Amino acid sequence: MASPDDGSVLAAGDGERLVFGEGTIVLKTATEAFTIWEELPPLLDTPLHVHEREDEIFHILDGEHVFQCGDKEWTVGPGGFALLPRGIPHAHRRVVPGKGHFVVMTSPGGFEGFFRMLAEAETAGTLGAETYAAASARFGITWL
Repeated sequence: MASPDDGSVLAAGDGERLVFGEGTIVLKTATEAFTIWEELPPLLDTPLHVHEREDEIFHILDGEHVFQCGDKEWTVGPGGFALLPRGIPHAHRRVVPGKGHFVVMTSPGGFEGFFRMLAEAETAGTLGAETYAAASARFGITWL
């Protein structure tokens, strides 16, 4: 993971890998102000939910993605960005299931803890619905 204290550079694919279920998150950097992470394909789509604390900004690297935010919906392709503010129900899906790649910044920082909690449960062999519910409650996510 890149050090936020003294500046740093990461090569493509570098970062702290957090694996849980079918997902792999590569944590690029985490500060008090923001967390930047990359989702490696394939992952499942993200159903409708609300973040109590974080805004999310997606930068699309590959594939076509559909974002719902409140009553709006957009299709975003490579090079595009999507801003999903905290407090507004939002969801994400890929136009071609399992295909697509993006980098996300959440602000403020701290959201990497959600992924770490899931990855630790995966390593311990305890990942399941209870872990997802506990992580969601701890990090202020309500699934709708």
